[in-house]
Amino acid sequence: MAQLAPLSLLRAFEAAGRSASFRAAASELHLTPSAVSHAIRKLERSLGATLFERNGRAVRLSPEGETLMRHIGRAFDELRRGMEMVSTRSPRLLRLHCAPSFAAQWLTPRLPRFLQACPGVEIRLSAGTDYTRFLTDEFDADIIYGPPRQEGLAVLPLGEETVTPLCAPKLARSIRKPADLLRHVLIESDNKQIRWPAWFAANDLNAPLPHGTRFDRSFLAIAAAADGLGVALESTRLAERELKSKRLVAPLGGRAGDMRYVGHYLVFPPSARQRQTLRQFVTWMGTELNLRFELPD
Repeated sequence: MAQLAPLSLLRAFEAAGRSASFRAAASELHLTPSAVSHAIRKLERSLGATLFERNGRAVRLSPEGETLMRHIGRAFDELRRGMEMVSTRSPRLLRLHCAPSFAAQWLTPRLPRFLQACPGVEIRLSAGTDYTRFLTDEFDADIIYGPPRQEGLAVLPLGEETVTPLCAPKLARSIRKPADLLRHVLIESDNKQIRWPAWFAANDLNAPLPHGTRFDRSFLAIAAAADGLGVALESTRLAERELKSKRLVAPLGGRAGDMRYVGHYLVFPPSARQRQTLRQFVTWMGTELNLRFELPD
């Protein structure tokens, strides 16, 4: 059984392998390039393997180095993650992935309140339509649109949303009943779970053939409706800023059958529930949405 090499040598190897540069590794570790080179040669001698192919100042991992890097890289990722979880001195980082429209319309405008309620927390927010697989430990949690597809995750439904026709106030003056919408441009949201045919069917009408402007994101459809391009069928949660500022109104509020559904979910690996920043975020989300979430220890 091979003896475990000193951590200082492994640390020099990991930094050099990740950056493909002894000089960059030295800068990161506050060492000289010769010290990094010496540490790696000492590690190579102890393992009896060449870990880097050297060509002047250029270096790259050898096949043996690539094999070791796959394991060492994961190990150092776990070390960093563990230290972040227990550290009270370093910045407490919360790494979030989020559905684009929820991020733009609901989450980002509220982040100042979260950071004020949880001083010392730092947020790294990425938005995209692809679900996070949590295979590389890149994110702590994901706010997704639609039911989760991956098994083994903790899942917190973010409550019901109301979907109703929304438009600019000037356009709303000519909309008194559901049938009035048949005379207007209907903005299409291609990736929504609830679309115009379902809404018209719920109001005992046949939906017209699609003929309006089409968007693949709710935040684009909401912006188009606020600019007077037509009527959008959207979530009042996502459009709450536009409704509050009166850039959008719900012309058939109380006069037609709205649709309600659970559109968004907060998901994360069970292991992440121990992170203090995630627990704070979950508690804050529950307060914002008037929901009660239980996170067991």
